[in-house]
Amino acid sequence: MLKVHSRCDLSCDHCYVYQHADQTWRGRPVRMAAATVRAAAHRIAEHAREHELPVVHVVLHGGEPLLLGAAGLREVLAELRAAIMPWTRLDLRMQTNGVLLDDELCSLLVDHDVQVGVSFDGDRAANDRHRVFAHGGSSHDHVRRALALLRRPEHEASYAGILCTVDVRNDPDRVYEALLAERPPRVDLLLPHATWDSPPARPGPGSTPYADWLGRLHRRWVDEGRPVSIRLFEALRPGGGGTEAFGLAPADVLVIEADGSWEQVDSLKTAYHGAAGTGFDVFGHSVHEAARHPGVAVRQEGVDGLCATCRACPVVDRCGGGLYAHRWRTGSGFDNPSVYCADLLRLIDTVDEADLRPTSQPPPAAPVDELLDDLATGHGSAPTLALLAATQLSITRALLVACRDRAGPTAAWELLVQLDQAAPDAVRAVLEHPFVRPWLVHRLDPSARSGVRPAVDPLPALAVAAALRAGVPAAVRVPVRTDTITLPTLGSLVLPGLGESAEVTVVPGGFRVRGGSTERTVLLDAVEPSADWRPARGVSVPGGWLLIEDGDPYRDCYGQSVAPRLAEPAARALGRTVAEAWRVVHRDVPAHAAALDGGLRAVVPLTPDPARPLRSATARHAFGAVAVTGDPDAETMAVLLVHEWQHAKLGAALDLCDLVHPDRGTRISVPWRPDPRPPEGVLHGVYAHLAVTQVWQSRAARGGGDASAHADRYLTWTRDGVDALLASRSLTAAGERFVGQLRHALGETRVGSR
Repeated sequence: MLKVHSRCDLSCDHCYVYQHADQTWRGRPVRMAAATVRAAAHRIAEHAREHELPVVHVVLHGGEPLLLGAAGLREVLAELRAAIMPWTRLDLRMQTNGVLLDDELCSLLVDHDVQVGVSFDGDRAANDRHRVFAHGGSSHDHVRRALALLRRPEHEASYAGILCTVDVRNDPDRVYEALLAERPPRVDLLLPHATWDSPPARPGPGSTPYADWLGRLHRRWVDEGRPVSIRLFEALRPGGGGTEAFGLAPADVLVIEADGSWEQVDSLKTAYHGAAGTGFDVFGHSVHEAARHPGVAVRQEGVDGLCATCRACPVVDRCGGGLYAHRWRTGSGFDNPSVYCADLLRLIDTVDEADLRPTSQPPPAAPVDELLDDLATGHGSAPTLALLAATQLSITRALLVACRDRAGPTAAWELLVQLDQAAPDAVRAVLEHPFVRPWLVHRLDPSARSGVRPAVDPLPALAVAAALRAGVPAAVRVPVRTDTITLPTLGSLVLPGLGESAEVTVVPGGFRVRGGSTERTVLLDAVEPSADWRPARGVSVPGGWLLIEDGDPYRDCYGQSVAPRLAEPAARALGRTVAEAWRVVHRDVPAHAAALDGGLRAVVPLTPDPARPLRSATARHAFGAVAVTGDPDAETMAVLLVHEWQHAKLGAALDLCDLVHPDRGTRISVPWRPDPRPPEGVLHGVYAHLAVTQVWQSRAARGGGDASAHADRYLTWTRDGVDALLASRSLTAAGERFVGQLRHALGETRVGSR
């Protein structure tokens, strides 16, 4: 970033360069001298040449770079191109307030292939709240004129987008409409610079006003089909790639001030006087030397460079601790979470909910034959996965109604009905949790009315969880099981002394519990959860947000022992392994990765067993979840995920259509088991092995070790199992069609001499 001019023609009261703690601008030259430009260009070219960089990005900044005028700007651009372009590709950009932009400057920027971002805060009232001239006059018309110039066909190649600083006092709908009216290629929404010493304004009663403001804008953006790229929202999505403000990517920005000083990223000027300084300059120090400054180096360390609170956070890979400058606090330096921590957590949740939210129209009903044919490819398309998920949700809703019929009208049921009308996305998010259906099945099981685990009424906890997700005030009496209240998708409160039931009241940002002689308030956005509140934890994966579900009592539906709640290091380790395994699946079998993205929502850790260290499982009633041991490496875990997700998809298909005749005592011998198996078990086996075959084929194609041998073995197993099924006469007509299509898919498979 080159500060080619250190003064500005506007007097914005939120400007971190002139209005915040660092005032070093006062001692800088007004403009960057020609000798400084040459030295800077030389240092950049030197670095590109030594490290064989394919591209370098140079941003002309200020102050206001257009104060150089056309002649001065032309000289700077020519110097940069002459010095750098013999060694690497040069990506030139400029950030400007746009006030001085005219036809001559636009033509110059197009000629030199400079991408221009313009600072603009929305409608007139929003923009002129801060972006005004020194005499207090409006800049709104000037900026809109500049944007209109950039939209012209002859200039649009240089139109990069709009930078908008958020002020929660502005109307988000009017800001959104004003931004889109300028037809920008991209919008960058920035949180106003603040620190723990100088915290951001928080008008109103809410604890997360910035998340609420951005969430309202995000919902409209999503509802309108994401009509423009909004960098903030895209960066916070799983796999979004991150920015300087979000994610764990290493810091890659150095600043050259107008006097040639090397500085760290200039947002640090909001922290304290001299915060961005390095003591180096382009005349005596290389890029490499500046990049080794401790303030830069700490931001190359990823999660290890963050404070303990951030390292323990389940969304650290998405948030990345927030903007470095926003962590500053006197006494502890930058070893803190962002001053916007609570807002970021809430906003990530908003982004995730939108990704999980269905379109306004349910997926169209497809003929079962078409659905089965699609699944018989070995993976299934996105519409098929959406239909399977929709039918599983319908089954859960039917079970919910059956539970209501058993219990009769209750306050919890009425609340759920009201929320389903007022906040359907919140209800859906709760009911899609994989272990709600097992809970309902257990409740309806006549044998569960007594015994070692009495059937606790699930409706109150489901209603409270939905109300919390929707932010709707409510009070419900919730049954307590072994001193625990579990709120699906959110977590569990373990609090002795509650008695058999407790009143749970949804309050802003959390809930209050009163039972027996105990009262407790839980804030869901608290940076440090309390010892008795055990929040649901998860990990960002390419397909979305995946829960590491080790708290829901109804996760023990696999016929295997599930692990108790993991310690934080173990949970993070499992999360990292699963996330890396997910990326391996994307690498090896993208079609199966898309199927994982379309429905897998939770992983349950199984209890370690030295005699059987490698185990995994699915449960027919828990669509959207698989259970695994936590020890496998990512490559092995990837195979387990693909294998088990095949079982989950087939189980959901069997809820729609009978593929096997009712059990007639038929047993089929298969090569992967010593004991003859029932036909449905063989069908599950061949469907899972087909996917595993495809994984190993992909690895064999890359020349990976003994992958060819594994691929041959699974291919043989799958073919033999398919042939045995077809010969058993145990399949329905739909089953014959499905397995015949599987045989066709196998016929297209080739490994080695096969």
